[in-house]
Amino acid sequence: MNKHQSPRPPRRHQTPPRQKERRNPERSVRSQQAIAKPKQPSDSKPKQTPKQHANRNHTWWKWLIPLVLVLALVGILVFATDNPVSDRLIGPKRTDAPSARSLSSEKLAVNDQPLLSIPTQKPQKFYHPSDVNIAYPKDGVKGIYLSAYGMGVPETLERNLNLVANSALNSVVIDVKSDWGSIATDLDVDNEEVKQNVDKTFDGKQMMKRLEKDQIYPIARITTFKDNTAIKKHPEWSFRDSSGAVWSDDSGQNFLNPFDKDVWKYIVDVAKGAAQLGFQDIQFDYVRFPEGFESIATDLDYDMGDYAKYGKGSVEARQHAIADFLKYANQELRSYGVNVSADLFGYVATAKSAPGIGQNYLWMADNVDHISGMVYPSHWQKGDFGFDAPDLEPYGVIDEYIKAEKSVLSELEGDQTHKTRPWLQSFTADYLPSGTYMEYDEKAVQDQIDALAANGVHEYLLWNARNEYFEDVDYGK
Repeated sequence: MNKHQSPRPPRRHQTPPRQKERRNPERSVRSQQAIAKPKQPSDSKPKQTPKQHANRNHTWWKWLIPLVLVLALVGILVFATDNPVSDRLIGPKRTDAPSARSLSSEKLAVNDQPLLSIPTQKPQKFYHPSDVNIAYPKDGVKGIYLSAYGMGVPETLERNLNLVANSALNSVVIDVKSDWGSIATDLDVDNEEVKQNVDKTFDGKQMMKRLEKDQIYPIARITTFKDNTAIKKHPEWSFRDSSGAVWSDDSGQNFLNPFDKDVWKYIVDVAKGAAQLGFQDIQFDYVRFPEGFESIATDLDYDMGDYAKYGKGSVEARQHAIADFLKYANQELRSYGVNVSADLFGYVATAKSAPGIGQNYLWMADNVDHISGMVYPSHWQKGDFGFDAPDLEPYGVIDEYIKAEKSVLSELEGDQTHKTRPWLQSFTADYLPSGTYMEYDEKAVQDQIDALAANGVHEYLLWNARNEYFEDVDYGK
């Protein structure tokens, strides 16, 4: 399914242990003989040899050392509990703690917890939050999409930032890694690959000052596995056809290999750079395999890494790879204090999975803070939700969809319905057959927002590839 309206680029459809010393058989025999030998009278006691005298001294020390240790322990207990001098040296005793004398009469509790455990919080030095202070919107995220291109056009940028500042809108989704894989602004990262792939369209630092001033919540859109840029230097990060060339889809788009953990690190380094810049939310888009991948999976050449045991035709392998990537990204980004979200096709929520592209709704939702289904009415097929032409039913489609998605989310442990943050349609799908689409005006956009609100959902994002949005809409629902 084509996500955007025309014209615009196509979008997301040690050593061994010491052995015990062996006994000397000869010594054992001598010991037994000594025991059996009658005791001589004291006046006829034989003169001790030097060896016997040494053994006697050794026995004396064997009893003395434990005795000294016991006396020392008793002295410490008495000193620490009842001796007034201890109060001056180490401070007075805690009155709320039992004394050593009372311990013998109390029932001691057994500690059944592990002796070692992983800390629930990292030391402060391991946290990397940015200096940008923008609060999460108290009424929930209500945002619009701004492309890398649009961010570079002053008129487009100003128009949209003014719209957000003067309406109930409160957030912007900004391209940081574009649909073609280029990095749209400078990022302060150690990864040289990221720096080399920058195609700057806006000044991130200056932009953050503006967003912080107006308290506009910034979300960094990371086009994840669709990438025509990184593969130029790293073709091994992609898929190859029988000729050895990098594979591309019918529209000329290349994809990075979701099985490759070097790819994971590269993408997450981009996300870390965005977080350090001041973005409060990292949104992974195109977090999937290419559409129709199930039909070519066994024909292409690529490394499956840790997932090779499943085989190239495995649906489970693809779903695990996508979910595991999100889990990895979420863990890596926690110390940056950002939220993590992911986009997916709307039908993945209703069908629960899209095996070909590796998107499993529950697995993905369980590894992010928010999940954004692309639920544009124009993207549904005839008959979906009982509608012959879904694009003509903006309220009905969103109403039916959100009911279905909330039902699926209820399968996760705890109340997870807050995770949904759908993408809504703010464009006209004039590429559809005549009579099956309509012009999406203010009312069409309002109908979608109203449908979410009627179902208790107050977070959403609006998509328009041209970055053109309406002023006369009640965005505060």
